[in-house]
Amino acid sequence: MSTKAERTTAFITETVASVFIKHGYIGTSMSDLTEATGLTKGAIYGNFENKEALALSAYQYSSNLLLTKLDEVLSEENNALAKLFKLTDFYRNYDSFTLSMGGCPILNTGVDAQNNNRLLVAANKEVIKEVEGKIALVLENGVKRNELHLPVTPLQFAKQLFTMVQGAIAMATMTSDKKYLTNTIAYLEVLIKKELKK
Repeated sequence: MSTKAERTTAFITETVASVFIKHGYIGTSMSDLTEATGLTKGAIYGNFENKEALALSAYQYSSNLLLTKLDEVLSEENNALAKLFKLTDFYRNYDSFTLSMGGCPILNTGVDAQNNNRLLVAANKEVIKEVEGKIALVLENGVKRNELHLPVTPLQFAKQLFTMVQGAIAMATMTSDKKYLTNTIAYLEVLIKKELKK
């Protein structure tokens, strides 16, 4: 059973996670954090060493929500091709998933932290590698089970696929036009059928 301090720490992390994603590390003020949590500055920093530690904890919370969801999506089907289409289905409506999170944790944190928070940058790179690894594993298993044909290595294809998805998320976010995402996903599905289907 968790202690009161552990529950308070978890409450703060979960409550401010969307604030950091929405406003960024630099753009998030202490008043944003106290307003979101209803706690004083002292109460917040009684649980975290500094703003950087809180931002990192908040990012880990948000990225874990995404990674858990991806695991769930990729476990819904047995066939590798079906798993990939479940993945594209998820990303087609990614904005609905990330709405309550304040946006895409990978995109928003990755861009915002690039020149001002090396710990967040490092954590973000690890999450990107983990997502690419999950996709690569689906591809690798699909090849082993003779369900897919890959023109390149599984990791190379996974990286390219994820690059296209994240690029589409970035364009859809910056222009407030979801067509960048839906059109890219539609193209990816054609590419998957053409390049990977046995």
